[in-house]
Amino acid sequence: MLKVGLTGGLACGKTFVGEALARYGCLLIQADELGHEVLAPGGEAYDPVVREFGGEIVMANGEIDRRALAARVFGAPERLERLNALVHPPVVRREEEIIAEFGRRNPHGIAVVEAAILIETGSYKRFDRIILVTCRADQQIERARRREGAAPADIEARLRRQMPLAGKRKYADFVIDTSGEKQDTLRQTREVYEALRRIES
Repeated sequence: MLKVGLTGGLACGKTFVGEALARYGCLLIQADELGHEVLAPGGEAYDPVVREFGGEIVMANGEIDRRALAARVFGAPERLERLNALVHPPVVRREEEIIAEFGRRNPHGIAVVEAAILIETGSYKRFDRIILVTCRADQQIERARRREGAAPADIEARLRRQMPLAGKRKYADFVIDTSGEKQDTLRQTREVYEALRRIES
C-alpha cells in the first residue's frame, strides 16, 4: 500500500484534488475533519485544549468555539505550537488507524492524507510520496476571500505564517498547479494518480 501526503497553501485547491483522487479509488483522509473530531466533546484533545486555553472558548452547547480558539493563538507562535502539540498527536493516531484498516482490505491501495501543514510539522516524513498543490498568490487571496469572506489583510497575514509554496516544492514528488481551468487540474491529477498506481504496482 502507498501512503501519500497531499498538501499546499491556503485556498490552492487541495480539497478539489483530493476529491478527484478519491473518485479514482484512493482512500482520502482529511486531517482537518479529524481535527474537528478530536476537538469535539469527548474527543481526545477536547479536555486538554479547554484546560490550556480556558473555559471561555466553550460555547453554550459545550462545543469549542473554533473562532475564539483561533483568536487566542493568532499572532502567538508559542500558543499555536502548544495547540498543535495537543491536537496533532491524536489526529495522527486516527490517520494511522484508518490507513492500517484500509491497508488490510486493500494491500495495493493508495491512501491519501490531505493536510495544510504537512511539511511545516515534519509529518511529510511519514509518507511514501508528497503531492503539492499550488496556484498563483493573487489567486490564493481571491479564492480565500470568496470562500471565507475574510479581509485581504487577514488572508495575507495567514499566508505569511505558512511556508512559501516555493519552499515546499523541494519536498514534493508531484506538483499540481491549479492556476488554470478545472479541466487542466483534473488532467494533472489523473496523471499523478496514474504515476502513483505505477509505483504501487
